[in-house]
Formats: sequence, C-alpha cells, structure tokens
Amino acid sequence: MCSYSSTNVFDSGKHSTHVQRVEWRSTTCTVPPLLATPLEDGEFPILLFLHGYLLYNIFYSQLIQHVASHGFIVIAPQLYTVAGPDTSDEIHSAAAITNWLSEGLTKFLPSNVRPNLSKLALAGHSRGGKTAFALALRKLNMTTNLRFSAVIGVDPVDGMDKGKQTPPPVLTYVPHSFDVDMAALVIGSGLGEVKRNPLFPPCAPKGVNHENFFSECQKPAWYFVAKDYGHLDMLDDDTKGLAGKATYCLCKNGESRKPMRMFVGGVIVAFLNAYLNGDNTHLLATTATDRHQSVPIPLDFKFDCLV
Repeated sequence: MCSYSSTNVFDSGKHSTHVQRVEWRSTTCTVPPLLATPLEDGEFPILLFLHGYLLYNIFYSQLIQHVASHGFIVIAPQLYTVAGPDTSDEIHSAAAITNWLSEGLTKFLPSNVRPNLSKLALAGHSRGGKTAFALALRKLNMTTNLRFSAVIGVDPVDGMDKGKQTPPPVLTYVPHSFDVDMAALVIGSGLGEVKRNPLFPPCAPKGVNHENFFSECQKPAWYFVAKDYGHLDMLDDDTKGLAGKATYCLCKNGESRKPMRMFVGGVIVAFLNAYLNGDNTHLLATTATDRHQSVPIPLDFKFDCLV
C-alpha cells in the first residue's frame, strides 16, 4: 500500500517566495531574466524556464512562483523581443544563461538561499518547449557547462505543420528517437490544436505538437494532456500590453486560466520532485486512479508514461 504526502503539489507550497528582475544582460539576452526563489534558508534545485513565441517572461510570473513555493529556484530569461522563424538564436541564448548560472546566479539570491547546480532542469512553453528540447538534444552542436537532469515541454510546438518546422527542426517522426539522456515530461492542451477563428491557425497544430514530442521521447518520460484547456491557459490571469491582450484572442482557450496553471505547476513540481529530489510520491499520486490529491481540472485528462 502506498502512502501519500498531505502536501498537494497543485496548491501553493510551504515556502514564501520572491519574484524579481535580474539585472544581467549579455549579447544574447538583452532583457533581464525573471527570478523566482524561496525565501527560507536552504539549498534548492534549479529550473530554467523558456517562454513561448512572442510572449514575455513576466506572463509566467504566477506559474514560476507556484513552482518556487515548493522549493525550487526558477529563472525565466527573456530570449528575445523580436523573433523570426528561426530558433537558433534562442538556443544560443538558453545555453548562454545556463553557463551564467554557475558564476552569476548566487549574487541575486537571498543570502540564506543556495542553488544546487547539480540538480538542474530545463523547461519551456510552446516554441520555448521546442527550444528546451533542442538544447537538450544538443542541436547546433550546442553544449553547456552544467548538466541537465530533466527536460519539460509545456505544450511544445515545432512549427506550423509537418514539413513546415521552424529551423532547426526537433521532431524527426521516428518513435523514441530523442537521445537526451534525461527524464522528460510533456504537458499538452486539448484545445491547442483547435482554431479559435478561421483567420488564424491553431496555436499548437497537430503534427508538430505535444503528441509528437512525447512519441519521440525515450524512457523515462511522462505525458499529461488537459483536454478542456488551451495553449495559453497557463499564463498569468492578467497579461498586459498589446502582446498580453493578444493572448486572449489568438488561441482557443478554456473557461479560465487558474485551473490549467495550477495543473501545469503541480505536474511540474511532482516531476521535479521525482527526478531531482528522488521523491516520486506526488507523481504517483497524480497518476493514480484513486487520486490522493485534488487535481484542479476535470479528471478526464489524458495520461501516459514510459518508465
């Protein structure tokens, strides 16, 4: 019989948190990254989170704060302000900030908070999910001075359609071909492949979306799909500016963002606890048929795994 922790990964964790801009710039990242960190004394694993296409890292502040409240340091760089169809610059930027972590992160943390650089995960949403997998796959022969132990794609997208992938392509359409030597998590949205209106394509088209990414993952890999939610439903409740307003009208959305954001945040926390902290309690509880945790979306979400 399994025993489950009373702590629910879908609720805010036990740690007080702080979110701030990191006044660090490079030739590849000209906008300050966003940093979410616990405030209590301790040594914490690190998650590098990459934003989606034409989005701002600040749009994920509630999501990364949720993850940080469960005992993780989360850094979310702004990979660009203007982007074209090629993701090469984003891969270079993600590698650059990874290499910066070992020498520059500590000075921006509270004095009692220490980063555990040996427990490092890489995540991204939409095109940022593609970028995360591209870096994990060492596309463009890109390497980093720190080793990732896990990679996460939140509704990852590799272009407009099969044969119309943004360069460099990540999907090969060969099952289990991702040779990343780390645990993988793919979270998808059921409405991402649905058009909001005839004028715009779906935000996560079939053929280049979460289903294809999981199909190419090797063991161990976990897969969740929230059927009634959309491609941008894990963003903050209030995304400001022209880009923020566009997030409400370009993609097919669910009824509200909070349940999907709680779900994505909770699954990420459960996965990171399993593969960075060696505690799979919450991941097993989330996938059990007699769930011991209150999942914030309808219980007909799709789940699969390779272990």
